Amino acid sequence: MTKDTTSPPDHAGGTVAMAVLNAIQNPVVMVDESGFVAFANWEAEAFFGASASHLARYRISTFIPFGSPLLALIDQVRERKAPVNEYRVDLSSPRLGQDKLVDLYVAPVLSEPGAVVIVFQERSMADKIDRQLTHRAAARSVTGLASMLAHEIKNPLSGIRGAAQLLEQSVIDDDRALTRLICDETDRIVSLVDRMEVFSDERPVDRMPVNIHSVLDHVKAVAKAGFARNIRITESYDPSLPAVYANRDQLVQVFLNLVKNAAEAVGDRPDGEIVLTTAYRPGIRLSVAGTREKISLPLEFCVHDNGPGVPTDLLPHLFDPFITTKTNGSGLGLALVAKIIGDHGGIIECDSQNSRTTFRVLMPASKDASLEDASTVSSTGPSR
Repeated sequence: MTKDTTSPPDHAGGTVAMAVLNAIQNPVVMVDESGFVAFANWEAEAFFGASASHLARYRISTFIPFGSPLLALIDQVRERKAPVNEYRVDLSSPRLGQDKLVDLYVAPVLSEPGAVVIVFQERSMADKIDRQLTHRAAARSVTGLASMLAHEIKNPLSGIRGAAQLLEQSVIDDDRALTRLICDETDRIVSLVDRMEVFSDERPVDRMPVNIHSVLDHVKAVAKAGFARNIRITESYDPSLPAVYANRDQLVQVFLNLVKNAAEAVGDRPDGEIVLTTAYRPGIRLSVAGTREKISLPLEFCVHDNGPGVPTDLLPHLFDPFITTKTNGSGLGLALVAKIIGDHGGIIECDSQNSRTTFRVLMPASKDASLEDASTVSSTGPSR
């Protein structure tokens, strides 16, 4: 078919429309009256794992689970000639992958009889942001509890410990073990309160442009010298990544915690591995409470491990205080991680399935950093 080059306005309009559709960060497809995929934007190609030309050879029913409510929605829109929304539709399948929960917007194309446009809104990121807000609320509740504990518990504990030390000097040897037990348990409670006091620190975070790769290299060096000396740690970095606007010491604390958790999950497995990755993911924006401002979170930092994974029932509450899978854990480590990332305006989420766990951190880039200035890393690309 020969293009009509005598109609510049139409050609220009079509080019702009195509650019707009490809710029949309949601999968968009048009299905013709026979059910074939007549158009797919770039996000749709990524969503279905196939090029637009490949999608065009088949009906939409080929790419979605058998009996999916999407097919009924398409028929409903054709019949009513009016758009329909459907929320939380499960499209999980071997082709599309697990946990493919989407919101659907299906509308008729009035200029093409029988054709409909389908917009897919993946629920995963929306749910992650909702959960992140829950994590922050939980952290705030721990903040109040920590302040109360610091003022109302530590002073009496000091008196109890002092009394136990005085008793230790006058009791017989058989009873000294009991006074020592009182002192040890008192010290343990004070240590727990001290850890919780971190949550009550509401001072502004001192931030500056930070090279995330230097942070991760430092964390890896510490891990290999200690708790992960027998575990393989590899990296896959984007060398062109801009700097992150953050506090370097707190980032080290966050990723040391995540890598230590990964190392404990891997344990003594001979094939145990931890993978550190960085990537640029444009399109993620988070609203700031009380303002109309939206923060862009294009920087993605991940810690992957091939341990046994996180129990499904625990996954939604993993960043809540006092939630832990460790026998002697306090459940405050990941809650503190969530607080630090939240204080930086970012979000953190965990995905765990098929013996593969990923902790994913999304953070804002530094406004003062250029791609060239911030891309200096210890390695020039992915290392294995």
